[in-house]
Amino acid sequence: MRPAGHYPARMDGCVFCGIVTGGVPAFRVADEPDGVAFLDTRPVFKGHVLVVPRPHLVALADLPADALPGYFRFVRRIAVAVETGLGAGGTFVAMNNKVSQSVPHLHTHVVPRTKGDGLRGFFWPRTRYADDDEAQGYADRVAAALPAT
Repeated sequence: MRPAGHYPARMDGCVFCGIVTGGVPAFRVADEPDGVAFLDTRPVFKGHVLVVPRPHLVALADLPADALPGYFRFVRRIAVAVETGLGAGGTFVAMNNKVSQSVPHLHTHVVPRTKGDGLRGFFWPRTRYADDDEAQGYADRVAAALPAT
């Protein structure tokens, strides 16, 4: 992984960079300094919005710490707008990080939800821990790997 800040502002061939610069057409919802929001061309439900940061970043770890507040404030505003503007009962906000990213450019999904829409939980099968000790072991491993703030 490259250190944060070492990605180019734009990446040739990246469709999301093309949308940010206006070279690739998209149904834009918002275009602000902290990012660009546009409709997903293959929505889970109509009104599914993608929010991307302006620079070419691949994963959440690549987003500079000083950009986090602005980016997530923008994502939050889009989530409120999707719910209010579409009369949705709520939203599902999600981000794949490298694995399952159809476009290798950091992006956040904001999906409108309504009660009874058929979407259940996450998009993949769920599992269980064998016991509390196994669960605690996973919690301890993640906690030990936390980067300094």
